[in-house]
Amino acid sequence: MTTEIPQQVQHQLAQLQQVQQQAQALATQKAQVTSALNETEMALDELDKLDDDAVIYRNVGQLMIKSERNAVKDELAEKKETMQLRASTLERQEERIQKRFQQLQEQLRSAIGGGMA
Repeated sequence: MTTEIPQQVQHQLAQLQQVQQQAQALATQKAQVTSALNETEMALDELDKLDDDAVIYRNVGQLMIKSERNAVKDELAEKKETMQLRASTLERQEERIQKRFQQLQEQLRSAIGGGMA
């Protein structure tokens, strides 16, 4: 006795796999943004510990360029704000994709349960 998976169930399984892949990609992006945000916050903390006349260098490609403390601080603060915005956007996307994943799981359970009865 061979049981063929109905077309609707196959489609729902494919959607579920796609949503799962999207969730994994979002989690990876979120981890990268969180890491960059943490590094930026640490750099800002270190800048706050320095004297106003301290010599600061920043990486530009493979070069280290002497920079003014306040300019670097402003640049890092802007980067931090951007990273925070990106992190919150990813968080919202993660929540939506998680809800979609749960909906698809329920639909699949219903389709399988309904087909078995």
